[in-house]
Amino acid sequence: MARARRWLAGKGGEIAVSEKGGVRMLHIGGDAIQSAMRLSAPDALELEYTRAMTAFLLFCPEPRDVLMVGLGAGSIPRFIRATMPGVRVTVVEINPGVVVAARQYFGLPPQDRHLRVVVADGAAYVPRVPASAEVLLIDGFEDEAHAAELCTQDFYAAAHAALREGGVLSANFMADDPKRDKWRRRIEKSFGGRVLELAAEDDVNRIVLALRGGPARIAWDDLKARSRELKRLYELPFDHFVSSLKRHNEHTARYLLIGAE
Repeated sequence: MARARRWLAGKGGEIAVSEKGGVRMLHIGGDAIQSAMRLSAPDALELEYTRAMTAFLLFCPEPRDVLMVGLGAGSIPRFIRATMPGVRVTVVEINPGVVVAARQYFGLPPQDRHLRVVVADGAAYVPRVPASAEVLLIDGFEDEAHAAELCTQDFYAAAHAALREGGVLSANFMADDPKRDKWRRRIEKSFGGRVLELAAEDDVNRIVLALRGGPARIAWDDLKARSRELKRLYELPFDHFVSSLKRHNEHTARYLLIGAE
């Protein structure tokens, strides 16, 4: 089918579900593909940017709690549930229609003690949950642009506070977003400069990682060893993530430089 369903649902405008070549796709407020699921491998991460967002595992390999703003089709929560069964995931989604679509068309599992979906404004929710997670994933878009309320200095300060010591923020941005450098500077201010960036394999998206605490530098040999183990565990291109970190961040021959709080 070229376009399976199209309907209006709350904030964020029109939601559409399409399917092509065995891949089901979610569109919100336009034709851009917001999420995708391969029907033959529903728990796998189909889109390059969702894979790149898992680079947080290089710095926080065993999270207990993951907080995510922006559900989409639920690709990342499904992946975490399938591959990290002990991790508790809370997803905050502002549009109830997106939750309906994720459950009806993308097999989002029912809520239990390991998965909770909250219909709320992420910009208002995150400040209410200090020290609640090791990982905070931000993937909130509106009209095909990063949601402005998720890019304020106050929000990034709340994001820092929502993380436990050693935690990681992983935020998705479009590579061609003219305001991306502005948003990154705000993240740097809230995280004391402890910010890294990498590109998705298709270079359409950039992922900003911000670390709460931890060392000011990490040896490349250590990162490469971690990437090999993570690639074995999750079948994702962590070797590419390490190479991209080297291309896009300050470093020496031996170390990735992260900065200090």
